[in-house]
Amino acid sequence: MRKDTTTAKLTDYERERNKALAKKRSIVEQYFGLSHLHDGAYRARFTTILKNIWDTTCRQIAFNLSRGSKLILST
Repeated sequence: MRKDTTTAKLTDYERERNKALAKKRSIVEQYFGLSHLHDGAYRARFTTILKNIWDTTCRQIAFNLSRGSKLILST
């Protein structure tokens, strides 16, 4: 995303590009915000990268299953 500064204002194209990116980005970043808020994911739980990758993957799978089941039950 582009950022507006005092010396260089955003063009119309850059504003439209930011809007398009924000729509996609907000969906992805919801997971990070919710995991930070509820799961204590604001810092790494383990000392090795491999364990942290596995932990994050399991959290994402659980989040997607939970959200998917809520979407299926609501329809």
